[in-house]
Amino acid sequence: MKKFSFVLSFVLMFLVAFANDSEAATSVHTVKKGDTLYKISRQYNITVSTIKSLNGLKSDVIKPNQKLKLTGVKAVAKKTTTSRSNDDVVKEFMVSASAFTANCRGCSGITTTGINLKKNPNLKIIAVDPRVIKLGTKVYVEGYGYAIAGDTGGGIKGNKIDVFMPNHSSALKWGRKTVKIKILN
Repeated sequence: MKKFSFVLSFVLMFLVAFANDSEAATSVHTVKKGDTLYKISRQYNITVSTIKSLNGLKSDVIKPNQKLKLTGVKAVAKKTTTSRSNDDVVKEFMVSASAFTANCRGCSGITTTGINLKKNPNLKIIAVDPRVIKLGTKVYVEGYGYAIAGDTGGGIKGNKIDVFMPNHSSALKWGRKTVKIKILN
């Protein structure tokens, strides 16, 4: 009987300790090498601007071993469903849309939010004016699909966006057009 009580006590202590660790894991993220605010925002299903706001960050620069607070944000595992019909449209409006690639002369291929487009050519990223569309926002762009507002650009002011294309010919094919954009919740 003593042995059973000891084992039961040990199991209960383990479960309590594990529950506290998982709760702490959802309220603080320790930055690892290669992390970006964008990656972290996708992992916890929150916006880059929310992470910056919670941590008083003035820029998108983060460093390994830095602790980022996610308190007050319900951490949710990344969606596994491919259906996007449940996304709530917060706002929709028309924009002038051009295209860009990561392979131009003088381009680093790294977005404002730290995404390496040269290493991730299949990502759907748009460049925005953050005064109009906040960085990290999920969007739907007519003719392009679901994307993340993950970059800015010198010529992107007001209701203009740039859609990322994996190569130069795709960007030229896109050209410049007026499209409807939906800001998603």
